[in-house]
Order: sequence, then C-alpha cells, then structure tokens
Amino acid sequence: MELNLNHVDYLQVGVTSQKTMKLLPTVGRKATQKVVVADYDGVVTCFGMKKGEAVPVFRSLPGQKISRLELGGALGTPQEKIFVSSGSEVRGYTKKGKQFLTFEANLTESINAMHVSGADLFVCASYIYNHYCDCKDQDYYLSGDKINDVLCLPVETVGRIVPILACQDRVLRVLQGSDLQYDVEVPGPPTVLELLNRDGGKGGEEVVYGTADGKLGLVQITKSGPITSWELDNEKKKGGVLCIDTFDIVGDGVKDILVGRDDGTVEVYGLDSSNEPVLPIYGTPSFCLKLNSSVTSIQGGCVGKDMYDEVLTATYTGWVSGLATEPQQMVAGPGDEIKMSRETQGKVAALRAELEQLQVKVLQGREKYQQSSQSNTAVSAVPVFSINDKFTLCQDDASYSLTLEVQTAIDNLLLQSDVPIDLLDVDKNSAVVSFSECDSESNGNFLLATYRCQANTTRLELKVRSIEGQYGTLQAYVTPRLQPKTCQVRQYQIKPLSLHQRTHAIDQERPMNTLRLTGQFSFAEIHSWVVFCLPEVPEKTPAGDNITFYFQNTFLGTHLEATYCKGEANFKSDNISTICILKDVLSKEATKRKINLNISYEVNEDSVSHTLQMIHPKLEYQLILAKKVQLIDALKELQVHEGNADFLIPEYCSILDESAQLLEEYKKQPAHLERLYGMITDLFIDKFKFKGQNVKTKVSQLLAILNNYELDSLMEFFSEA
Repeated sequence: MELNLNHVDYLQVGVTSQKTMKLLPTVGRKATQKVVVADYDGVVTCFGMKKGEAVPVFRSLPGQKISRLELGGALGTPQEKIFVSSGSEVRGYTKKGKQFLTFEANLTESINAMHVSGADLFVCASYIYNHYCDCKDQDYYLSGDKINDVLCLPVETVGRIVPILACQDRVLRVLQGSDLQYDVEVPGPPTVLELLNRDGGKGGEEVVYGTADGKLGLVQITKSGPITSWELDNEKKKGGVLCIDTFDIVGDGVKDILVGRDDGTVEVYGLDSSNEPVLPIYGTPSFCLKLNSSVTSIQGGCVGKDMYDEVLTATYTGWVSGLATEPQQMVAGPGDEIKMSRETQGKVAALRAELEQLQVKVLQGREKYQQSSQSNTAVSAVPVFSINDKFTLCQDDASYSLTLEVQTAIDNLLLQSDVPIDLLDVDKNSAVVSFSECDSESNGNFLLATYRCQANTTRLELKVRSIEGQYGTLQAYVTPRLQPKTCQVRQYQIKPLSLHQRTHAIDQERPMNTLRLTGQFSFAEIHSWVVFCLPEVPEKTPAGDNITFYFQNTFLGTHLEATYCKGEANFKSDNISTICILKDVLSKEATKRKINLNISYEVNEDSVSHTLQMIHPKLEYQLILAKKVQLIDALKELQVHEGNADFLIPEYCSILDESAQLLEEYKKQPAHLERLYGMITDLFIDKFKFKGQNVKTKVSQLLAILNNYELDSLMEFFSEA
C-alpha cells in the first residue's frame, strides 16, 4: 500500500541528539498529543498544536547538552513523566514542566544512552553500564566495546529485568544482573534498539535494531538464547539507522515500523501478522521521504489535528516536523483553478509577516555590528557552531564515507591529506570540487581539494579510498555561512590496515601466514599498537589477560586474526602483505618506545597463489571494463559514419547500448586498475622480502605480464622469480 503523507514543519529548537523527542500519551486514541523535545542547549521544550500553531506548554532553562530523553512512570500507568540525561546527571519533569528529580550518577563520562522502566533506571557511558532502582545502585557492567544504546524488556510481561546493550563491535549483549548472559551477533554496528509494537510483541521479547550501515533486524531475546526473526539488508545504500518506532500509520490494525536515517531518509515498513516485512523485496518501503538533515528521533501519533495520525520527526538541525495523513485542503476556483483554503492563506500571510520582521531585525543587527566594529574597544566574537561528523568504512566498495553536517549552511570545505587517497564521486553531493597542486616532498600534502557548496547545503557526503600500508591524517576545514568568517578543523586517522573491518569469525581452513612478537611490553601497550594499526578496535584496553579480534579486508576479502596478551602477540593472515605491513608498523612503534621485540614469522607459500586467485575476478572485470570504455568513442564514430549500428557484432552493439552505464562505472572508480596492479606488486615484493631477497628490479617484468594479463602466467612468474 502506498502512503500519501504531507510534510509540515511545527517548530525549530537547537541542535538535537539521537532519541531526544517523544510524544506524551493521551486518553483518547485519536486525540492530539503533546510533543516534548530536548536539545544541545540543555532546554526541554513541550508544545501542543492549536489551530495549526505550536503552543508552548513549558520550556526549561538552558544548561548542559541533553543526550537522551525518555518517558517513564509507574508500571501499568501512562508513561508521562519526562526524563532527560545531561552530562552524568538525570533530571525528571512532570508533563506540566515541574522538575521532580535530579539524580547524579557520578560517572566519569557523560551518559550517552538511557532507558527508564518503572522505578528502574538504566544508563550507559561509553563502555560502562549502570542499573539503579529508586536511585540506588544495583548492577554494573564493563562492556568490551562502545555502548550505543540500551533497552530493557518489559518487566510486567517477561517477569524479570533483562537489559540489552547495543555495542559497536556488532554485538547485542544481554545481561543478567551484573553478568553477561549471552551475545547476539548482528550484521553491522547496532546504533538503536526498540521494542516491537512498543511492548516487545506477544511475549515481550521481540526487539527491533538498526545498524550504522543501514541494516534493520528483528530478534527475539529468550531465556535460552536469541532467535533471529528477520534481517533487512541496505541494498539501496541509504544512511545509517538513528531511530525506530512502531505505529499503525496505515490504519490496517497491524503496526508498521517507522525508520529515521542519518542521510535524512524517513521510511515506513509494513509488517504482516507474523511480523515479517510484507513486501517481498527487502528494503522497498511502502513510504519513503528525504529530509534535509539527519533524522535523530521518530514517533508515530496524532499531533496536528484530531483523528489524523502522523509520523513525527526531529532532525539534527532542530526541526520538529510531521508527515501527516491529513489531506492538504485545496479548493477549486473559477476555471478549475486550484486555490489554497482560507486557513492555509492565513498561515502564509502570517509567515510572510514574520519573515519581514526577521529581515528588519537582521538589518538592524548588521548595522549595529558595523558601527561597533569601527570602535577601538570592540572585540569580534567568533560564532560557535556544532558539527555532526562520521568517518566510516563502507564494506560494499571498500571506501571511507565522510559525512559532515552543520546546523547552518556550509560555505566551503577544504580537504587536506598527508597520505595518498582517491576521492570518489558521490551522487548525493552537489558541491563543486576543485583541486590544488600538491608538492608531497616539500610540505607532505598528497591532497588539497576544496568543495564550494550551494546555498542552504547543511549536509555534505564525501567518499575517499585509501591504500593499505600508507597511513597518516585526513583533515577537513569546515567554513559555514556565518559572519565573521570562522572555521572548524576535524581530523580523521587513516590507519595502516585501513581497509580491514571487524568480523565475528574467519575461515581457519585458508593457507595462513603467521607473525609472532615477544618482548617486554604490557597488555595496554600492545593493545594501543593494534588500535594504531587497525580500525574498529576499542581504544579502551580490554578486561582480562588476553584478547582475540577477527578482521576481513573489505577490498580483497582476505582475513586476519589478532591474538595478544602481555609480552606476546600472534597475527595470522592469508595475505602476506597484511603480515608485512603489521611487522613494519609494529617494529616502528616498539622502536619509538625503546622496547626490544623478538620477531618470528612463518610464510605459507600457498597463501600467495590463494591471494592472487582472490584478486583475479576483480582484475579481470576491471580489464574488461577498461577495454569496453576504450572502444566506446570508436564505435560511436562508426555508428555516426554508417548511420546505424546494425552491421556490428552483438558484443559491440551491447557496448554501445550500455555506454552511459559503463562510463559512469568507470568514472566512479578512478585508478581502480592501478590499485589492483599496486596490490599485486606489493604482494610480489613482500613474498621475497621475507626470504631476504630484493626483487624490485623484476617489477618491470611483472608489469609487462600484467599488461597482457593471464592468471596462469602471473602465478608461474611468482613461483619462478
């Protein structure tokens, strides 16, 4: 079923965090509900709608940034008490705005996730989970990786307290008291958890989760273990999931799943009676809309008008908007002209008047600023602005996605890198890019690129691809359209094994090369070296005496296992280049700290041919693509000269038909072929480096073989050299 929802803006507050907007419950099913929203300014705002206008109920005083907002109350009663977390403090407000609770959790870090259930309060800092009952400490847990969200199954249904932590290492941790009951492996880093139907379904055990790479799933948390009901892949490469709600927006008696993503996408997924997605093609929603900013909160309810349900959203930039089922009121005039209703005309007139007043205020403020700036005692204040940034590795195309979002319009962005990286085309990006010449030898710059943004661009998405073994820093200089001109710098580390991604397990049957390090280093020191080398490793030293991490190379699909403890580290990989990079980088890090390392390694000869076979399909595809692209111009010229292309063989006809797609694909992947050639060359050099042989003089012969590529001749050259 296609939904017809109309977008309407209600109110703008300050910049908002994830899950900081809720709808207060009402007695009647279709009565309008009050909206409560909290922002970075520390302000809690509650408002309702009356005659199309937002009418404030209460507004708290400014304070420290609010990271979460939850509703609570006694079990079995309407959940209408408002709880907010700010720093390490939790405050409670009644629906009228009276503050009834101030609770200091005494955490060393700020609270970034919170859940309220009756008298129980669950709060999480980066790695620490705490459970309080009536503000008294009950349970504590130290997580192995960063906690993104926390949830508790409904106590009145399951009869016990079951907290669930969504952790960055692609795991949901189910707790029992202060102990880990079991892990639930999920396909991506989980960012948000919600109870299905807001009550956990029939048995109260069903939980919907969303991941940073845009996947959705439903899992049943039973006493004995998890049961995965379904998983939705992110086939259309939409943004990461930030918020989820379940609400019957279609009105068919079955609750739908409402999803808000960090690229501004709002989706409504239908469910059938067995809670499976209704549509056979996963990821095809019954409704989809794109907003201009990250959707930080989403709720289903009735806000604008009695009897009309809607999807309410809050965005990073502070806009609280509704997607209403109420049809737009348009009336037909003489000559069948469509005219706005009187109510809408009144709204437009009021908005125009407000806009004129604001323009006058801006002019007055500008004149006052110009006059004061000429004074000798005047000090120019630098405007403060927030940046919401994300630098993540995309598994599908082995590239890094850099997303920058500012509360005001971006004027320009300067990218600077001291390591070689490729900038990839992004369809969503409308900014104009220009490159400056770099002298990497004198100033260490490998990339200088400027993005000039169009008016009202508050969000910018870029894609870069790094080369493993080359590590350094990527810097983004963000300049918004503010006066006086000011700029913020953000830094992102390009790690030595930057294209590796954490995974739950690896194939132990592959031919593995091993690297073993021993020496006088502590567990914390070897962990800091692994953090320096590999992405997605928690910065905090793990609890216990040893740890094992598994990784997969997103570009080639090769595997890596890292196991280490105090005084010893073992690394296993089916790619000899991965082992070589680790050996070089870890040796440098140990030398910096004046630690003597004993290094031993075992090279499996079969691993080289295994890696070449993994590269083969990618290289063959790129060579065929390059040949097809080279033929396009000549074939088009023949077509123009002859008047048609009927005389061409079917293969050439298909190249002409698909020319636009072929050129677009070739443009999207610059230097892809050179990248693969570079990997094969590194593999060749690294194979013989472990044997103490320098084969750089034979690289020209290798390149000659690659120019007339055949897998058998390449493998023969590797074995004979």
